[in-house]
Amino acid sequence: MNKRLHTDLGNMRHLLTEALEEGLTFLNNIADIPTSAAHSTPAGSPLTGDGQGSEAALAEFKERFRNLIVASAGPRYWGFVTGGTTPAAIMGDMLATIFDQNTQTVKGHGDLSGIIEFETIDMLKELFSLPDDFLGGFVTGATMSNFTCLGVARQWLGKQNHTDIAKAGVSGPAPVLSAVPHSSSIKALSMLGMGSSNIQLVKTIDATREAIDIEALEEKIKALRGASFLLISSGGTVNTVDYDDSQAIARLKEKYNFWWHIDAAFGGFAAISPTYAHLLAGWEHADSITIDGHKWLNVPYESAFFFVKERHKVLQVETFQNSNAPYLGDPLENFNFLNFLPENSRRFKALPAWFTLKAYGREGYREIVERNIRQAKALGDFINTSDYFELLAPVRLNTVCFSVKGAHPPKVDLFLHTLNERGKVFMTPTAFNGRKGIRAALVNWRTTEEDVAIVQQEMLEAAKEVSKMSF
Repeated sequence: MNKRLHTDLGNMRHLLTEALEEGLTFLNNIADIPTSAAHSTPAGSPLTGDGQGSEAALAEFKERFRNLIVASAGPRYWGFVTGGTTPAAIMGDMLATIFDQNTQTVKGHGDLSGIIEFETIDMLKELFSLPDDFLGGFVTGATMSNFTCLGVARQWLGKQNHTDIAKAGVSGPAPVLSAVPHSSSIKALSMLGMGSSNIQLVKTIDATREAIDIEALEEKIKALRGASFLLISSGGTVNTVDYDDSQAIARLKEKYNFWWHIDAAFGGFAAISPTYAHLLAGWEHADSITIDGHKWLNVPYESAFFFVKERHKVLQVETFQNSNAPYLGDPLENFNFLNFLPENSRRFKALPAWFTLKAYGREGYREIVERNIRQAKALGDFINTSDYFELLAPVRLNTVCFSVKGAHPPKVDLFLHTLNERGKVFMTPTAFNGRKGIRAALVNWRTTEEDVAIVQQEMLEAAKEVSKMSF
């Protein structure tokens, strides 16, 4: 054995303890760690022949990079709908790394990780009050969750035209309807060969909404003259967390033949709260659903899951099976995730989710969701009464879409740059209804009312600073 490896093997407990201490220092100070940092780093040394050992590598990391790690898991990182990591989720993720299972087999002589993934999916169905006729699994993020769901949808669409697309390939554009599709769904269509430009956009209810106009949707459907199609609906849009009317879409599904996919990456968590569950009423009738784990579930990156109706199981296996691997057995009789998902090699992603669900339960997550929504509404109230800012849309859930009053786009950009550079909060740019805007998304379990007050003060200070600049 290599000398460095042999030394580190004998020193494993000390090395892991040192790494854990570094991580705990970060977590214990996360509220004071900047939400943005300079991108310049000290020059590194070239790769050596003998290496330097793990302890020396950790020392170099501390020296060069420690002060550049931003608090993206912290209470005031409100960009990209980024959640944090609960203590239980960190425990599960740490063990997932140590156990290093390639989660695949559920039956036979495989490890238990596949069984735990099944159990976790069942708990998630309970969390979201979804029926048992959904199957699910874990992937890396909403992009791959949408990819998985739309991949099965593509196979379904082919079968409506007597074609096995998984074997024969795509020929010709596929009808896809949507009002405000997320970029990850568009990317998934591109990767699936269905053409990202083939989405037929349906108008929204009005200029202030992102929800689909049901009457306009039905007119689009009629124009297809009976052709099968895919519908991508929103279970919470990115800018304003607007919801398509799932009950109305379910009624349309009784009249027309289409695959219904719901992108509910973070908005699906409204189902946990009795106050907001009505926003998703009827979503149980969808063919497939995307939800992110590293958003409101507050598990570490990279984690998302999907739900697909069990009646489409054969289509799903046709889409993702390893058909030239006879040693894996019958893909339907001997369930194996590598015949059910895009990836053959899979990390034990379900374990952090299993830990956090077991630790905090439905009520724990209801409290997080409802607290974040209250905080977002408090920020919205502050903006409504401010001399500097204005809301671009009502605060419907946990995302605040706003702008600087009377400001041209360059000034809005400058305000956001100034705010983020202060390092106390991080938000992202957006555009809504023809206006340059800013977006704050609150999904972190650590966020408190004090954090909201800090952000409000930071916004005022940044606005005053920008108002002194000449344009």
